[in-house]
Amino acid sequence: MKRISFFTIILSGLIACTSQPKQANDPDARDQAKIDSLISQMTLDEKIGMLHGNSKFTSAGVERLGIPELHMSDGPHGVREEISRDSWAAAGWTNDSCTYFPTGTALAATWNPELAKQGGTALGEEARWRGKDVLLGPGINIMRTPLNGRNFEYMGEDPYLVSQMCVPLIQGIQSGDVAACIKHYLGNNQETDRGTVNVEMSERALREIYLPGFKAAVEKGGVYTVMGAYNKFRGLWCCENPYLMTDILREEMNFKGLVMSDWAAVHTTTESAQAGLDLEMGTDSAYNRYYFADKLLKAVQEGKVSEEVINEKVRHILWVMLKTKTMDSLRAKGSFTTPEHSQAAYNVAKESIVLLKNDNQLLPIHLENVKTIAVIGDNATRKHAAGGNSSGLKTKYEITQLAGLQNRLGNSVTLNVVQGYAKESELTWDKGLIVKEDKARQAKLRKEAVQVAAKSDVAIVFAGINHDYDVEGYDRPDMNLPYGQEELIQEVAKVNPRTIVVFTAGSPLDLSRINDQVPAMLWAWYNGSEGGNALADVLLGKVNPSGKMPFTIPVSLSDSPAHALGNFPGKELTVKYEEDILVGYRWYDTKNIKPLYPFGHGLSYATFEYADVQTNKAEYRQDETIKVQVKIKNTGNVDGAETVQLYVSDPECSVVRPAKELKAFKKVFLKSGEEQVIELNVNVSDLGFWNEGRQKFDVEPGKFDLHVSASAGDIRLSKEIMVR
Repeated sequence: MKRISFFTIILSGLIACTSQPKQANDPDARDQAKIDSLISQMTLDEKIGMLHGNSKFTSAGVERLGIPELHMSDGPHGVREEISRDSWAAAGWTNDSCTYFPTGTALAATWNPELAKQGGTALGEEARWRGKDVLLGPGINIMRTPLNGRNFEYMGEDPYLVSQMCVPLIQGIQSGDVAACIKHYLGNNQETDRGTVNVEMSERALREIYLPGFKAAVEKGGVYTVMGAYNKFRGLWCCENPYLMTDILREEMNFKGLVMSDWAAVHTTTESAQAGLDLEMGTDSAYNRYYFADKLLKAVQEGKVSEEVINEKVRHILWVMLKTKTMDSLRAKGSFTTPEHSQAAYNVAKESIVLLKNDNQLLPIHLENVKTIAVIGDNATRKHAAGGNSSGLKTKYEITQLAGLQNRLGNSVTLNVVQGYAKESELTWDKGLIVKEDKARQAKLRKEAVQVAAKSDVAIVFAGINHDYDVEGYDRPDMNLPYGQEELIQEVAKVNPRTIVVFTAGSPLDLSRINDQVPAMLWAWYNGSEGGNALADVLLGKVNPSGKMPFTIPVSLSDSPAHALGNFPGKELTVKYEEDILVGYRWYDTKNIKPLYPFGHGLSYATFEYADVQTNKAEYRQDETIKVQVKIKNTGNVDGAETVQLYVSDPECSVVRPAKELKAFKKVFLKSGEEQVIELNVNVSDLGFWNEGRQKFDVEPGKFDLHVSASAGDIRLSKEIMVR
């Protein structure tokens, strides 16, 4: 018999006394202990049952252990209507009509992280009330091409803006005990061939452009779930890519949550399991035929996948369940379509609207001398909530652009409503976009609109596109305005010098042939349940527009980098990102290509003066923070908001750098005549580039130029600093 000394007994007691309270007071330790306990009681069949769908939007639980199903819902900008358990048909519920929140590009156009938090909180509350555990959003892929059908779901072309907006959105959603799910990881920047295309990009482009949003979502947003994309990345499907899922996501970012596939995005069993995928969702076959169902069970039995690998996947799912309190009686109950949610949708919508141009101060519309307004265009009365495929919603209400004007004007002004153009397109999942052009019909509608415009005091053309063009699964054929709208706008502007054009779209449009012919233009997005009210308030001056474009509007599609280089949609199912880090404004600035409207552009009914830019030091070490102060004054006669943008240039570098890059911004609200000093902070470490040889970010010592700007094309003040 082994003899145990008195000292050993005392030491063991001390260890027990110190370790037990630590576990009792450490939530993470308690969670891990609970997870380990549950896994130890589960059979292999039960574990694998949790790793694949057991309905269209659930994965299995273990009822005998109190583990519920995991319930998911599409939801980038609203909780999708309930569908049947085992088919895509609507379930027919009468209480699943949600609040429709402005889409991703609209939210990004606010440049207001506080609104992202507010909108995310409302979205999470609605998901929770509907019994959802995971909300499949936000989408944070970078806008690489103007033609991407899902651009409207995303947050624009700049990784810093995406990062700053997605973090509070995620935090808001998850505050309601619902997991957000960032998507689509990674390189899903086009819908053409999305299920087969192989994306080839440099490590530098990955690290500087396409990865930062995901990194911020994990490390700063604390997101609970990540969705793998459909495409291949460097020859491997994203859902079986160990570099993406294990090396970067798990090891570099220390992600602890659940990695799921996009629906039917899995192609292998052993490879996907070993690479780090946790949950397979969405095929049309029997659920036991999933790669992570019977095939995975067989792989374990044959020793190709260890049971510890299975345990780790279950551990990730249970971790999300504990974080969202799915097994906790104190879990948030949520709320649905409340006045507060409508207000949140309105707040985002009103700050998203971008005033592109305003010659002769035509806007806002002053009603003193206005008795009639021509309301022209299909988008004036079109509702958009139900479109976009997986992001389509059944909403409680949607205020159209015409309805917004009617709500605000009542009988004080006569609205002469005329269609102007007809929607001559149909979107089918199997055949894509079908356009049936009827020139005679369009000419008749256009003639009626021009006649009405000529007799009205003001003409508003509600133009743009719809979800036949901005849609999951298909990219747009071009940037053109469809349905003969270009000719309509030109003819209306000829007969009425007080013509205003309002664009509804989530992607750039070709405005080059109408830009100089129209005095005033607004960009109004797919702006949610309250979109019409918000737009009317901007048109009539109740709200001063403060939106800024989250993407560049080029003069033509051929100016856009992926198209200028002939790299869209790829060749032989491979797309090479040869523009590398020069995406969006980085390309236009560096190549000296003048866009029609630059990234960050947005006018106001007020004017703002920038003065006295100062930095806290002239020289910085690599571990320091640059503090930039600038004085902003509202020199207009109305209250307004300005988004001050800070871009940084590295004029002398051993590698090609963009002409400038966004590194900070701040939205400031100022009363007429008010002046504020604002501060913008940038870590010196964030000025670096990805060094391919050293496989790390490097900041080369030397001069850097700081540009305080109203947009990427409107630098107001500059300051030089030195990094030692």
